[in-house]
Amino acid sequence: MPFLISPVLIAGALADRPQPTLPADGGLVLRPWWAGDAPAVYEVFQDPLMHQWHARTADSVEEAGGWIRAWRQAWEGEREAHWAVAGAESGALLGRVALREIRLDDGTAEAAYWTVPAARGRGVAVRATTALTRWAFDETGFHRLELLHAVRNEASCRVATRTGFELEGTKRSAIMQPDGWHDMHLHARVHGE
Repeated sequence: MPFLISPVLIAGALADRPQPTLPADGGLVLRPWWAGDAPAVYEVFQDPLMHQWHARTADSVEEAGGWIRAWRQAWEGEREAHWAVAGAESGALLGRVALREIRLDDGTAEAAYWTVPAARGRGVAVRATTALTRWAFDETGFHRLELLHAVRNEASCRVATRTGFELEGTKRSAIMQPDGWHDMHLHARVHGE
């Protein structure tokens, strides 16, 4: 059965080019993940705050290395796009930003982020998410980006709001975390807003 509308993005919109390195304000850079980032990713996932808001933990550097390989393959498969957030001069890993749940036909994806403990409260997630959003809309052609976070994660809500993702509602009992089911705030931005 033929579709009545054309896809927003066609297959190859991501995979037909290398994953770019993106500049961000305040001396940050969003770059593809390197195998050498595995020890730092492992260390981040030992942090109790990460355990509070994420369902996964890393048991070894090798496991974190497997995540990095999967993140790189997700670009090639156009399923997800993950970037390391680093200091432009120091190269130090400060966090991660990603587009998850990519649907090229609809031009939609879900923005996600985390920061290392030393980078929290310094605007790193805001600047990285802003750069990612600009790239997704202006350079790639996505139409809508969503952002989900646990209602109780007030810091993540501040990042969403400061990056222009409007609160659209609450998804009740939507995500299972280690301490039980969490309601999730749904924020979104639409191209041109």
